[in-house]
Amino acid sequence: MVVLWTTPAVRAVGLRSSQLDVPNERKVHTQPMVRLGGVSIFTGVTTALLLVWGLGWFGTLPPDKEYEVWGVTIGSVLMFLVGLADDLFSLPALPRLAAQGAIAWAAWTVGVQIEAVSLPGLGVWQLGVLSLPLTLLWLVGVTNAINFIDGLDGLAAGISGIAACVTLIVALLTQQWAAALIAAALAGAALGFLRYNFNPAQIFMGDGGAYFLGFMLAGLSVIGVVKLVTTAAIVVPLLILSVPILDTASVIIQRLSKGQSPFKPDKRHLHHQLLKVGLSHRFTVLTMYALTLWAGCLALALTGLPAGWTYTAGATILLSYVAWSVWRKSCEK
Repeated sequence: MVVLWTTPAVRAVGLRSSQLDVPNERKVHTQPMVRLGGVSIFTGVTTALLLVWGLGWFGTLPPDKEYEVWGVTIGSVLMFLVGLADDLFSLPALPRLAAQGAIAWAAWTVGVQIEAVSLPGLGVWQLGVLSLPLTLLWLVGVTNAINFIDGLDGLAAGISGIAACVTLIVALLTQQWAAALIAAALAGAALGFLRYNFNPAQIFMGDGGAYFLGFMLAGLSVIGVVKLVTTAAIVVPLLILSVPILDTASVIIQRLSKGQSPFKPDKRHLHHQLLKVGLSHRFTVLTMYALTLWAGCLALALTGLPAGWTYTAGATILLSYVAWSVWRKSCEK
């Protein structure tokens, strides 16, 4: 609700201060757009969490769990500030990456750690000294993955909202109440922002919003999923965030193979390819929602959600219809 109230005000401030994302040859939008929507997302999540904390709904957490929660929440705040600074002042890529790495390292020091990998049939592997680099890669990687897919109206917000909802259900199934409350606040803010961000968008979330959503999703998956889902502890978060992760990995590999910077913007992303085959802006976004939903349902099935495989079957039927529609469009073109 806070996001719905604050977004118009943030948009008005952005218009008055000329904080606009101007169209160019690599961007899809055709009109200058306010890029400070992350402020309303941040305000919505922060307000909800402060209310929950004030009411005592987080309960009495053990010291290690309390530090983990603070690591995710404060780390997300710092990531938001880095992204907001980039929105306002266009920071170079390397200083941004260094700041992200420092924030991820600080979160790791207070317990936001991937300490072991558990895979079905392979048992549990303790990571030892690999915990730090793998945790940093996950936290920074997911943060940038959400930012990289923020190329169409409503795309990053919708995918983040779906991922947060799936994370919420997993946290509830494993009785991780603090992680569930944070995921609920995040889902509400991301989906509420779609009121103004879905095509045709009135405002963009900018790097501030994308960094905030990405780091919080990455952190929640560590403290609410990886450490607790014993049957497929590493598979579940990978599935929940598979669409932005695979898209970003594919694009970075293509850029590096051509000797380009991995941060150089281009039109190699999946949503650009779907637009090229003739899909409309909205149908492209909905296609990627369907992919995210299908992967999320599969993740829920692996965690033991009652009727989880039934939901996966339903999502598979939906995804099959979407794939057929995409194929038909490509043939028509």
